[in-house]
Amino acid sequence: MNKYHVYGLGAALVDTEIEVSDQDLKTLQVDKGLMTLADSARQQQLLSQLEGHLVAAKRASGGSAANTIIAASYFGADTFYSCKVAADENGDFYLNDLESAGVNYHRTLFREMGDTGKCLVMITPDAERTMVTYLGISETLSTAELHGEAIAASEYLYLEGYLVTSETGRAAAIEAAQIARANKTRVALSLSDPGMVQFFREGLLEMIGEQVDLLFCNRDEAMDFTDAQTIEAAAEKLKQYAKCFAITLGAEGALVYDGTKTVRVGSEPVSALDTNGAGDMFAGAFLFAITHGHDFEQAAMLANRAAGKVVSQFGPRLRAEQHQEILQVPMPA
Repeated sequence: MNKYHVYGLGAALVDTEIEVSDQDLKTLQVDKGLMTLADSARQQQLLSQLEGHLVAAKRASGGSAANTIIAASYFGADTFYSCKVAADENGDFYLNDLESAGVNYHRTLFREMGDTGKCLVMITPDAERTMVTYLGISETLSTAELHGEAIAASEYLYLEGYLVTSETGRAAAIEAAQIARANKTRVALSLSDPGMVQFFREGLLEMIGEQVDLLFCNRDEAMDFTDAQTIEAAAEKLKQYAKCFAITLGAEGALVYDGTKTVRVGSEPVSALDTNGAGDMFAGAFLFAITHGHDFEQAAMLANRAAGKVVSQFGPRLRAEQHQEILQVPMPA
């Protein structure tokens, strides 16, 4: 019997979310719809230029894998998260947020002086999210932050694709996968962002290794990663990299492959305000479902419902009670 349903590894970022216009992005010279890495000075410059927008800014613990693990935890999964925060106020805030969400973490790790990572999330009126990330101390996330016993005691290891941007982070992801495979823990990976596929494909292939057990990606990531012209062709090509996969298709739902059959699962229509966190929420709900007796089709139905709820409000996460409300909707047999 595994102690944890999901063990996550990823960046620890304190998010600040701001509503902006397309013109703002052009003025700021930020590429729309992508995650861009920046140093602290560049991020501070952007915050200064957006000073008038900060009235409605909200702070939350984030990072792609963290959002997924927190969602899985709120749905009812037993979870563990490995990350790196500094000995600063944002680090305290981050760990307290994990704790309040019921996520276990490596409590005895020494926290170095420095800056806990920060992510500026800019939302345009079309609900698209654009991110500028200062990784801070997260850039030095390494094998030292891994908890081998917790990985071995988990049903799934979940890796965020963003780890590919850091030499030490990528090495940690590869070692975590090796520990997982040695202990029959399944390995799940998210491609995370079209920019990761575009600029770090070789590194992602290193993280995938021979094959992962479960791959999460969206339509653009799937097609770019496989160099396919249609989503059907991309799905076929993904089978060489993953035993199973889930491709999110926005308003069209998801395409999932359980190792035997491919199923397209539709989603209910929603009015999107903010797409930030939709893929993370999908993965969290999906991982919860497949570790609690549901098949891939049922998992995708729950995940679509959860992602739809996230995009209909601002912020990458749902309130704790909203997860339980989603679970109250009967799952088809």
